[in-house]
Amino acid sequence: MVERRKPIWVKDAIENVMKYKKHGDIELISLDDCDGRFLAEPLVADHDVPPFDRSPYDGFALRAKDTKNASRENPLTFKVIDEIGAGQVSPFKVGNMEAIRIMTGAQIPKGADCVMMLELTKEEKGSEGTSISIKRSLNEGDNISFQGEDTKKGSPLINRGAAINPGIKALLATFGYSKVKVSSSPFIGIIATGSELLNPDEDLVPGKIRNSNGYMIESQILRVGARYKRYGSISDNIDKLTEMIKQAIDECDVLITTGGVSVGDYDYLPEIYRRLGANLLFNKIAMRPGSVTSCAEKDGKLLFGLSGNPSACYIGFELFVRPYIRYWLRSEQPFLRIISGTLKNDFPKPNPFSRFVRGKIVYENGQVFVEPVGLDKSGVVTSLAWADCLIILPGGTRGYMKGDHVELFLLDDQQGSDEPWVEAKFSKL
Repeated sequence: MVERRKPIWVKDAIENVMKYKKHGDIELISLDDCDGRFLAEPLVADHDVPPFDRSPYDGFALRAKDTKNASRENPLTFKVIDEIGAGQVSPFKVGNMEAIRIMTGAQIPKGADCVMMLELTKEEKGSEGTSISIKRSLNEGDNISFQGEDTKKGSPLINRGAAINPGIKALLATFGYSKVKVSSSPFIGIIATGSELLNPDEDLVPGKIRNSNGYMIESQILRVGARYKRYGSISDNIDKLTEMIKQAIDECDVLITTGGVSVGDYDYLPEIYRRLGANLLFNKIAMRPGSVTSCAEKDGKLLFGLSGNPSACYIGFELFVRPYIRYWLRSEQPFLRIISGTLKNDFPKPNPFSRFVRGKIVYENGQVFVEPVGLDKSGVVTSLAWADCLIILPGGTRGYMKGDHVELFLLDDQQGSDEPWVEAKFSKL
């Protein structure tokens, strides 16, 4: 039986999903194994960086007041009283017309208040020791990296929920985190539905297609920081599909099904939701592609029903599943980040629903431009390989033209946003 569905706004669908948001457990793992994981607690500096005044160059530490009269016409000579490398501390105090040779990273010795770079000195060795001559004056503090100038003790550095990249890993090492608290990654179950689906190693036959959605979703799950469990593809048999969904709900934190969410005779998910006693959150959204995206809740777990069309499936995951997972990982910015760009092509197609068009960002003369890639059809898969953004085209207009300013969702971004996108509600639902 064909059912009539009432679409809801994208923002409302996201809010319905996020009503069930929750944080995952916390794991303590080795610094060696933390790459790509997500911080469960904010990273705060437990000491000043640098922890002492140090030299950023190889050179000579001396007193600025002793250099006051130095010039090309009046070079000044300083006695070198010691030499220190990184990790060493001189026992001597720099006095009048004295200098200590210092290597990059070494602590500034007592008495010194500036550093003359090595290449600006002339060194001479004699029977009474080593001396240097200089031909320019310095000010107090010149060429010194001061204690705490990078960061002060107690300063917040990285928010919880941040993906650990090489820079964050360096900070963790700097502040002594041999063990790191990270959020546990949720397990996402994946079931692809449809009697037409073949495995990638099977030969094509008339009326059949290979299951690309399952593998695509797996990659999206990994990119967002979660893990997946593959339940394979199921033919259009409502009893078998119901049993597999029951099993997946028990074994996973979230379930994604692809296909079976439309309104045809073989689209069984609405009936399965009823059999399971699941609470239907929505089953139609004012968007293209992916208007038939659905979501239900069962015992606190979410069941996402994504379209069987690849592009619609892809976009449904990014808009609705991604923020739920990122919040699970304690991100304070779980939504897709938005930037502005300028269209390089006409997009005259009118639509009452907002469109999310696969796009490619182009940088020209310091400005952001964007152009659609591939065919703008929900069943198209090839354009996804080239897309690095989604062009947001709010509904209720006569279309968009080259030169129009548009908003873009960034697909490979890890920074995210703390607010979901809000469509301009021009059309009537």
